[in-house]
This record gives sequence, C-alpha cells and structure tokens, in this order.
Amino acid sequence: MSEQFDKVQFVTIEDDQDAQRIDNYLMRVLKGVPKSKIYRILRKGEVRVNKKRVKPTYKIQVNDEIRIPPVKIEESSSNVPATSKISFIEEAILYEDDRLIIVNKPSGIAVHGGSGLNYGLIEALRALRPNAPYLELVHRLDRDTSGCITIAKKRSALRHLHEQLRNNQMDKTYHALVAGKWPKKRHKVSAKLQKNQLQSGERMVFADDEGKPSETHYKTLETFDFSTLVEAKPITGRTHQIRVHCQYAGHSIANDSKYGNAEFDKEIKKLGCKRLFLHAKTLSFIHPKTEEQVIYEAPYDQALQNLVETLRLGRSY
Repeated sequence: MSEQFDKVQFVTIEDDQDAQRIDNYLMRVLKGVPKSKIYRILRKGEVRVNKKRVKPTYKIQVNDEIRIPPVKIEESSSNVPATSKISFIEEAILYEDDRLIIVNKPSGIAVHGGSGLNYGLIEALRALRPNAPYLELVHRLDRDTSGCITIAKKRSALRHLHEQLRNNQMDKTYHALVAGKWPKKRHKVSAKLQKNQLQSGERMVFADDEGKPSETHYKTLETFDFSTLVEAKPITGRTHQIRVHCQYAGHSIANDSKYGNAEFDKEIKKLGCKRLFLHAKTLSFIHPKTEEQVIYEAPYDQALQNLVETLRLGRSY
C-alpha cells in the first residue's frame, strides 16, 4: 500500500519558516518520505526555489517560491507510525497551545527515530498533529529517561527557547533514585566530562580532567534503607551528565545500563521496577508568547510511583 503526494506543489515561504535549510523544510512537508528520496529530488533539480536549482544546505527566505515535485512512498518504508499505536503519547501531553507542547515523555521511547527505531516522540507527535506545519524538539532526553520535554510549534518559539537555553534561563530539575545514602551535605558535583566511542559503537561518557567543565546541583529528597531519592539540577548540559555525575559520586542511578551498580539494580528489580529511575520532574522558562515565567511538572509513571511507595514501607529517614 502506498501514499501519494501526486501533484506538483508551489509553496510561498512565510515569516515563521524563514532561515530553515531546504532539506529540513522538505522533511517536514513531505512527512514519511525517506531522507534518501528527499536528497535525490534535490540533487536531480526536481525541487526548485524561485525556478532555480538549490543545494540541500540552501536556507529558504521569506517570499521564496518552492516547487515540490510529486513523490510516492511505500507505507512499509515510512517512519510515520499508525495513530492507534501512539495514542498513549496524546495522553502524555501536559500542556499545549499555539506555540509549544509539553510532554511527559514515557521511558523507553526515543525523542526521534533512527538507530533501528521506526519512530520516536517527534514522529509520533507529527502523526498525531497532521495539520501542524512545524513541530521541532527544543531539547532532548535520553531514551530511558522520562519526564518533561518541550516541542516548538513555531520556528519563532524555537528560536526564543533556544536563546533561553544558551543564556541559562531554562531551569530543569530531575528526580533520581541512587544507590546508598547520598550525603545530605553534598549539594554539588563538579567533574569534567569526556565523550568516548567504544568498539561496539556505543557512546559512553567518562569523568576526565581533559573533558568539558560540568556541574550538577543536588538535594536529598528522601533516604531509604539502601537508596536515596535525590533532586538533580544540571547547571551545564552535557550528554549523560546526571548519570555520570551520580556514578562519579559513588551513587549510581537505579537500573542505569551504562553507568549503574549491578548489585543495587538487582535489588531494585526484585521490588518490581525494571526501568531507569531518572525523571525530568519540572521545567521552567519564559513563555515565548506571553513573556511570563511558566513552570510545568510531570508526575511519575506507575513503575516509579510503585517503587517509591514500596521503599517507604521499609525504613526511611
């Protein structure tokens, strides 16, 4: 079965679409068309801007007229998921307006497709919002991390929020269950972080004096028999930062397959929780439309909630 974009389309670029690369623009307009086909129609000159051929890196401008040729795709090769399979994403939306969407991302779903995944959060949202011309991730979360994530519905909103990220005006707090008793007086971990690629192709991050400066602030929320629930606030935004800083401090996060403590994870799994206990709990920033400070909070999923309640039945301090 196939989907057909069966007519030549002529589109005039508006203000909110300005300065995008033409290849990225086409990937949004021709949802489900493989990247290889996008680049092929660009290379063959079937896409024209103001009647001229352009390279994939061309940045479209206001009032450009884009000629988009008809394309045909096989449904089996599409990365657009069936709506019936992604209805749970709709239920995870915490807030939505004409500028942005805040989602309580479930653990186990990547933010975008790739690396053997048919689709991710952004592809699911594009399928659920077929009439939304622009949906882009503002920031990212690891696949196994749950919680607050922001999607921009306008390019102007994306620029506004990215500026806040650059200026440290966007505050994120995470909850993590870590091994052992986190010292209540330990409020900060500063360890330079270095990325490394293993032979298997798996990306790892290590504390290394040659790495990039990184800092995470911590607060103890609850202490249990053999674990601690902490709040973590990353001051810098390095890959896997909270996970590696917890490991560096000697208190790995529960069920962390890369940086975890095998004995601790075994005990946590006995209590019924098999997922990584790292959750983006709150997100605060200046709303791109109202210019007012807003804060969003994501509740735990059932697995995390059940685990915390089980730990509370034991001895807590």
